[in-house]
Amino acid sequence: MMGVMTYRVCVVCMGNICRSPMAEVVLRKTLEDRGLGDRVTVESAGTGGWHAGDPMDERALRILAQHGYDGSVHRARQFTRDWFDRYDLVLAMDRDNVATLRRLTSEEVEVELFRSFDPAAPEGAEVPDPYYGGLEGFEEVLALVEAAAEGVAKHIADEIG
Repeated sequence: MMGVMTYRVCVVCMGNICRSPMAEVVLRKTLEDRGLGDRVTVESAGTGGWHAGDPMDERALRILAQHGYDGSVHRARQFTRDWFDRYDLVLAMDRDNVATLRRLTSEEVEVELFRSFDPAAPEGAEVPDPYYGGLEGFEEVLALVEAAAEGVAKHIADEIG
């Protein structure tokens, strides 16, 4: 595929151990299923660095595995200012993360809410943080992420032609 550029996506939440890595895994699979896996890379990061190097939350891993996804290789990372140049699309899980990302740079950057790509979601809809709850919160996150992933994949397909 000489000459074909890779489209790069980063999904961002707070600590990069629950929501964003779940979205990364789901979006990657969705893109692969659409035949775009070789043209798009999907990564994730957190706005905070306190979990850097840690694996995905065990509850997130468990829910993903129950639904046929594998998140076992994930290691948390922190999004930094210079990363904006690395990505074509930055997707945040909630408005707080959008605001934090925009504060990282003086430049006008485009950061979208992940759920804005779900046509059934209300405007401004967020993916809630399941960290302080039980497994049901992780199930909810997976359902919300899966619902939006198709819209994200369609957006990317339109962008890359």
